[in-house]
Amino acid sequence: MGWATDVGRQRSHNEDTVLVVELEQAGYHRTLPTGLLILADGMGGHLAGEVASALAARTAAQYILQACLTLLPTREHSADEPSLKEVLTEAFRRANERVTERVPGGGTTLLCALILGNQAYIANVGDSRAYLVSSTGCSQITRDHSLVDMMVELGQMTAEEAAHHPQRNVLYRAVGQKGLLEVDTFFCRIPPEGVLLLCSDGLWEMVSEEEIARVVTTSSSLQEACEALVEKANQAGGKDNISVILAATPGVADSEFHRPER
Repeated sequence: MGWATDVGRQRSHNEDTVLVVELEQAGYHRTLPTGLLILADGMGGHLAGEVASALAARTAAQYILQACLTLLPTREHSADEPSLKEVLTEAFRRANERVTERVPGGGTTLLCALILGNQAYIANVGDSRAYLVSSTGCSQITRDHSLVDMMVELGQMTAEEAAHHPQRNVLYRAVGQKGLLEVDTFFCRIPPEGVLLLCSDGLWEMVSEEEIARVVTTSSSLQEACEALVEKANQAGGKDNISVILAATPGVADSEFHRPER
């Protein structure tokens, strides 16, 4: 894994939160390498945004990690235990309740990936994104919960028009909204040559998907790739906070995942 977060060039403070946990048990009851990746992009101005993102990330992580302990083979699996989709959805619901209660007027995107071996279970609210990246390019997994994205889906606007629309960052779904929160969930397998990428809009709005793939597949390590992506976003103007997390398939050496055949 690798991660990086930066305030950018035009903001006075960083409202993004990144939370990364690696979990593995060796010995008699060996478990699959497990990773919990969380990225939240706060909204609501000074303090409200950064408090909301931090609170949402911690609340979701606490619930997911407690639930994940049941995945360790210390006892027989029970049929009435929740599915991983249900675990992620409940974690988001609790984060939404906590932010609504403690940070009135604040809100945040919330993006989470729970990785078990080469399997990734992903949940998302807002416009932070998850991609699968390889030498063939970027494949977006999540969908944005923005007004312009909805208009594109309805055929009322083109993707090019949406990219330059003055309200492109207005969200219709975010953690911190009152009422029942709808959570998108996804499942994918990370191929041996692939990398899972989570990022805030401070990256994907400033750096093209083609350039993101080029940086990831030519960097000497995941951490170097994260730092290079942040630098690329800043070179493009750094209009927002920039956060990125990368995770490669377990069992693939960090120095091997990226090298395309020449």
